[in-house]
Amino acid sequence: MKLQRMNRRALALGALAVSGALALTACGSDETGNPDGGSSNAAAPSNIKCDDASGQVLSDGSSAQKNAVDAWVKQFSAACKVEINYKAGGSGAGVTAFTQGQVPWAGSDSALKPDEVAASKKICSGGQGIDLPMVGGPIAVGYNVPGVDKLVLDSATIAKIFDSKITKWNDPAIAKLNPDAKLPDLKIQAFHRSDESGTTDNFTKYLIATAKKDFPYEGGKAWQAKGGQSAPQSSGVAAQVKQTAGAIGYFELSYAKDGIKTVAIDTGAAKPVDATVENATKAISEAKVVGTGKDLALQLNYGTKAEGAYPMVLVTYEIACDKGNKAETLPAVKAFLRYAASEDGQKILAENDYAPMPEEIITKVRETVESLS
Repeated sequence: MKLQRMNRRALALGALAVSGALALTACGSDETGNPDGGSSNAAAPSNIKCDDASGQVLSDGSSAQKNAVDAWVKQFSAACKVEINYKAGGSGAGVTAFTQGQVPWAGSDSALKPDEVAASKKICSGGQGIDLPMVGGPIAVGYNVPGVDKLVLDSATIAKIFDSKITKWNDPAIAKLNPDAKLPDLKIQAFHRSDESGTTDNFTKYLIATAKKDFPYEGGKAWQAKGGQSAPQSSGVAAQVKQTAGAIGYFELSYAKDGIKTVAIDTGAAKPVDATVENATKAISEAKVVGTGKDLALQLNYGTKAEGAYPMVLVTYEIACDKGNKAETLPAVKAFLRYAASEDGQKILAENDYAPMPEEIITKVRETVESLS
């Protein structure tokens, strides 16, 4: 009996050792980047090229793409021994940090301006900063109006709301676009960004392109219209909309979470267009490359009336030196941007409410990334 108990104990310990070895093997081969082997948004691709990338890379910029960068970093870090620290302090902060040589790459929802390109030449030895379009998506107009589950607005009405010319939710202009909605006699609380933002830049570019008479401003990263309330970054605007009755604000679709409803845009097409990844990609496919040399800055068609094309879109650029990158960070930056532009990296975007770049654009991005030096 004693010998039988010892044999059973030995068999149990052996089985435990085998299962432990199998578990370790599974952890070692797990491509999710998830320590418990669970599924993440997408499995970490086994074909990520790390090259000689290692260490830590600091970056800053667009908060619009933060959720996309977070998803990329999770998969990239699972494959490469690199720590990517993306601050997401806003496009303005990112461009400034890049042109001052504080970060090797930055994210911006607006292409570099001539003075910013000139400043970049001081830190890109023998080269300059270039724009690499990597992330697309709709700028959602989120609202919080009790009892209103669907809302349609056109560009002129949106312009008047954010310029304090329409101040009540039961205004005749809104009622005309929403004949079946029970609009309350409630004050509109319009929220805009307090920080310099590429989201603001693209949002106002849309209004200027389609409703210039009702939005007579120059546009740019800083908010210019009258009245309203402000909040920092996309997450801050979304939080205010969620908790404030009567609120309306603009932010990327990925921030329209936890019950925040979004506006459908009356573009003049047969029916209003919802803010979806697919509808944003349709609009971005009409973009033209207007950058010169290796710069891939795009010109978007904000006035599109194509069926199913959501016109209020933005494209986030990853900004890096075409030449003169620092030797200690170039391998990591190049490997990370290569992955972000890859088929796997772009696939993750759609899973996180962003729009992948059209094939003809992302192909050029991939070629440019490989040429970074």
